[in-house]
Parts: sequence; C-alpha cells; structure tokens
Amino acid sequence: MNYQWYPGHMTKSVRAMQEQLKLIDLVIEIVDARIPFSSRNPDIDKLGNGKFRLVILNKADLADPNVTALWKQHFAEKGIKAVECNAKAPGLAKTMKPIIAEVCREKIERDKKRGILNRPIRAMICGIPNVGKSTYINSFIGKAAAKTGNKPGVTRSNQWIRTGANVELLDTPGILWPRFEDQTVGMHLAFIGSMNDQILIVEELAADLIRFLETDAAGKLEEYYHIEGVSADSEHPEAALLEQIARSRGFLKKGDEPDIEKAAAQTLEDFRAGRFGRISVERP
Repeated sequence: MNYQWYPGHMTKSVRAMQEQLKLIDLVIEIVDARIPFSSRNPDIDKLGNGKFRLVILNKADLADPNVTALWKQHFAEKGIKAVECNAKAPGLAKTMKPIIAEVCREKIERDKKRGILNRPIRAMICGIPNVGKSTYINSFIGKAAAKTGNKPGVTRSNQWIRTGANVELLDTPGILWPRFEDQTVGMHLAFIGSMNDQILIVEELAADLIRFLETDAAGKLEEYYHIEGVSADSEHPEAALLEQIARSRGFLKKGDEPDIEKAAAQTLEDFRAGRFGRISVERP
C-alpha cells in the first residue's frame, strides 16, 4: 500500500500561514510524542526560519516516557526547546506561560529596552493533522475556542485566539507535505490517524501496525486481547493475529467467519487510544 495524502486545501493553508508570519514572534510546533520525527512537517522549519521556536511533544501520556526524554535531549542538541505535554490535562496555561517567556526572553527584553511593556507574544500553533493543536489551544485558554475532533482536517482556516496570559495564539490547519520520500513516515502517520483512513486499506495498515508491535512491543496485543499469539515462523502471522482478535471480540460473519476488517479497525482504534500501554514508535 502506498501511504500518501495531500488534499488540495493544504496548499491554500500554507499560503495563508506564510501571509501571517510577519505578525508572528513564536512558532509552536505540535508533534505526536509517539512519532516526533514523522509528525514534523519539514516545511514548518522553512516557515519558522528566523522566529523563536518551541516543539510540543503532545500525547506524551501515550508514549514511552524514557523515549520521550531522549527526544527532548535530541531537540535540545539542535537548539530547539521541546516539552512533553498532554493537551487534555488541566493547568496547561500555568505550565506553558513561563516556558513561552523563556523561549521569547530575547524579545521581551528588547521590548523593555524600548519602553514597551506587556506586549502580547504572538504565537502560531502549527503541525500536521490530528496531533492535537486545537485541543492544546482549548486547554491553554480553558474553554472551547477551537474546533476539535479525532480525525484529521477539522481545522480548515486560520483563527486568532486571545489567551488572557499575555499570549495570542494563531490556530492553523494541519498541513502535510506533498510527497513522503520515505514510506515509513507515511505508515507511521497512518498509525496515529494523521491520514484519512478512508483512502487506506485498513487491513494492510493494521497488519503493518501488528508487525511493528510484535517486534517492538512484544506481548502487548496478546495481553490486551487475551489471545495466544502465533509462532514466529508462521507463514502469515499478522493475518492469524487479526483472526484471533476478531474471534476474541466476537467480530464474526455468517458461518462463524472472522470479520477481519472490523478487527483491523478495532486494533487501530485501540492503539491510537493507548490501550496497549505507553508505546513510542520512533526513537531519535
């Protein structure tokens, strides 16, 4: 299966973001803590050139904390401040305000020398689809100001939002890039739901996910679904595991035939929700 998705509205979104850059002090890039490499759009580095930068490792509650610590170190070595985050947790503004002030300290000090006090920091919130940008904004300001959803493409236009914390946030649509040179990147994005599932073959995607889990998180599927698993030398281990999952969940068609498509969709949903435990797909 070829992993690729670039709807036409994304080109328009990039242009709109470029037009707003002259107003921006800080680019806050939201990435998924489970795949910090694949969930970083390389175009954002170009957009954020010359601006203060902050990377938010969101959904850190779903990722391996030891691996997340390695990613924070990785970004620090590149001169970028990275912080782990669960955008659904309360008290985000209290945590983030001093971090934003630290990252933008040079701007704040420059304003003070010019006699400008308490001028809001204007931050652009950007990232790929479905990494939690709007959830982050809503948690930051303590109310639902930005549309959210558990599928990509909910935000379609730029929106300025005042936070009441001396920070103004610009919510932007999730943007991918036109072509994934490495199909592993596309596969990892599909794992976490940053691509439209309707253009994918769900059974193949679930098989790829199972192959990863059986290698890097052995035993998680068997433990969660209460299944026996399959031997390593099985001819089609992913298909055999999906059949076991279908039977364990009662996903059966006429004639007691396992509903593999339904089992595949359930496996993806359970992984995305963190039901197999805290699993990082990528390491720095």
